[in-house]
Amino acid sequence: MRKILVTGALGQIGVELVPELRERHGADNVIASGWRRRDVGAVVDGGPFEIVDCTKPGDIAAVVETYEIGTIYHMPAFLSVLGEEKPEVAWALNLGGYANALEVARRHDCSVFFPSSIGAFGPGTPLQNTPQDTVQRPNTIYGVSKVAGELLGDYYHTRFGLDTRGLRLPGLISHVALPGGGTTDYAVHIFYEALREGRFTCFLRSDSRLDMMYMPDAVAAILDLMDADPSRLRHRNAFNVTAMSFTPEELAAEIRKHVPGFEIDYEVDPLKQAIADSWPDSMDDSAAREEWDWQPRYDLAAMTAEMIGTLRRKQGEGALGREHDITGA
Repeated sequence: MRKILVTGALGQIGVELVPELRERHGADNVIASGWRRRDVGAVVDGGPFEIVDCTKPGDIAAVVETYEIGTIYHMPAFLSVLGEEKPEVAWALNLGGYANALEVARRHDCSVFFPSSIGAFGPGTPLQNTPQDTVQRPNTIYGVSKVAGELLGDYYHTRFGLDTRGLRLPGLISHVALPGGGTTDYAVHIFYEALREGRFTCFLRSDSRLDMMYMPDAVAAILDLMDADPSRLRHRNAFNVTAMSFTPEELAAEIRKHVPGFEIDYEVDPLKQAIADSWPDSMDDSAAREEWDWQPRYDLAAMTAEMIGTLRRKQGEGALGREHDITGA
């Protein structure tokens, strides 16, 4: 088989995607990469790892040629909140890096996966049951780069026949990696503070409803899409996918079932709140269900129970807080 390259492998998704790919395809057949080496054993020590700066097309091409890569999972991204602080860096990485990956893929006939986001929508998009095909006018550089990436992937497919595929992922919740500057970060940090302090201060309003997904479902969605029969795919870049939709108050209520007395209060961050208000409350993912049989496994209750159980085990082992910090990944 031709081998697999995961760029941005030390990010929030990559640290869980790489081990799953290696389990399925063999450790030596999955090459992880990042712009620098960090101590993430399952990714760095579990198989081949290469230093790749995706803003330099030569870095990507060298790995693709050396390892005879057939599929690229292109995961690097500067997230929504950090992107507003450094828009030029976000654009160079989020779109420039992806454009480099696509051009290398075109020259070497590689399939490409690209993660888009609910951030690709904007204030003019219907917030409830957001359609697969709708108005996309985001108001963040993160969102603008994601929309451009979706269009670029479609262009490379229609113009050059490249097998490009992607998902619009909602907020992601994980106990393996801490989030790195996104608007939905509260939905991860709340679990840690519930166990450490029994209380949490949220930077969004109590009624801010957003689409969310537990990381095992996100990884499964990525792999299922890449395994899908291309003859069934009317859409490619990118499919709406979701698993649950909740507010901070609803998440806090679910956590109280496991941590009695847990308290939440609110100090709203105007920038983060404005971004959240422009994103969907809930997405219509019927296209993904129809075209490649997408089906999430975790709802709010199941995700909360597993997060609390896993983090409590880590707490008992003295390992809570040793999760991979991806802020500089």
